Amino acid sequence: MDLRTSPSARPLWRHRDFRLLLGGRLISQLGDQLQFLALPLLVVTLTGSSAQAGLVLGLQTVVYLGFGLVAGALADRWDRKATMIWCELGRALLTGSIPVAAAAGVLGMPQLFAVAVANGVLSTLFGAANSAALPAIVTRAQLPTALGAIGAASNTLRIAGASVAGLAYTLGRMLPFAVNAVSFLVSAAALRAIRAGFQQDRAPAAASPRELIADIRHGLSWLWHRPVIRTLALLDAGDSLRYGAGYLLIIMLARELHASPAQVGLVFTGAAAGALLGSLLAPVLAGRFPLGRLSIAMLWVEALAFPFYALAPAWWLLLVVAFAESVVAPVYTVALDSYRIGVTPDALRGRVTGAIDTLTTGAAAVGTMASGALIAGIGAPALTFVLVGWLTILALVATLSRTVRSATATG
Repeated sequence: MDLRTSPSARPLWRHRDFRLLLGGRLISQLGDQLQFLALPLLVVTLTGSSAQAGLVLGLQTVVYLGFGLVAGALADRWDRKATMIWCELGRALLTGSIPVAAAAGVLGMPQLFAVAVANGVLSTLFGAANSAALPAIVTRAQLPTALGAIGAASNTLRIAGASVAGLAYTLGRMLPFAVNAVSFLVSAAALRAIRAGFQQDRAPAAASPRELIADIRHGLSWLWHRPVIRTLALLDAGDSLRYGAGYLLIIMLARELHASPAQVGLVFTGAAAGALLGSLLAPVLAGRFPLGRLSIAMLWVEALAFPFYALAPAWWLLLVVAFAESVVAPVYTVALDSYRIGVTPDALRGRVTGAIDTLTTGAAAVGTMASGALIAGIGAPALTFVLVGWLTILALVATLSRTVRSATATG
């Protein structure tokens, strides 16, 4: 069976494997948050160059774009749980090498670049294999609740994570890297303790480059011939373009309102709080409203809320806008992920996830890279209204699309 469907499934919070999966994810996420803040600060300390810091941070995205499709094909051929465990152990070793090198007085930029690239490869492969973890553990009926719980816990950690990250770096420059290395080991141990396998019974298989290319083509062909998933993936890529541009844009708008760095952080905390509320509401709303209607609603809420970023006369109103704009997306995401997991054959989950994530990550990267030049060229308020126009186009396309309007949670 492609998904477990036992009607006598245990309540989610009494499910040992689900608790292990969620706990491992959250501990690893906390470590990632600590390192995400610490890494650019460390690079600036070593080089005095913000450009070098941006390059190190951008390397993982570049690796994802280049390796995402291959990682998805590998995840569908290899033992997914073993792949995830080895990826976590590899990331622990790579990340732990940073404080070790610093203690020996030999830490330099070549090592940081190498760690960023290697971690990017392992993170991409881990994400592709991870796509099949949850449906192997919970029943199909429990998917919306499980996805909502993971989102709520993750967004709760986002709210607290920024302040914890700053405190950790203050206590010691190498502390965030050491904690992150340990978090990868804990995640690996949690995965090892999960009893369920992460794929249907089949022998892991090696593949030649030609066979991998054939696998990738098969996955892309399957995805292209599923109108609902294909159309929503393209709309999500368009929304990711705006999301990538929006991060720097909101920072610049807040600075124009003379917000302090702490106040800018509070604006993004407001977004995380909105996403937390959406995650808590998601299991109920995702089951009550059709998938297509949620997609259309999300895009119209974003299009109608986004101009208020430019119109807000005080920084705290940016927080209010960020909160309101962020509520609907988690509801839609839970509905979409539940649908996609349900209709995607187990043997293709890595490739489908890799293809969609490569598309949306690439779009977000383009938005991020273009936003700086556009802000310099036309200004942050003008770019805000350009993105409002873009969101309005996406919302109209979704509203007029028969495929989107007819999409339901069951396909």
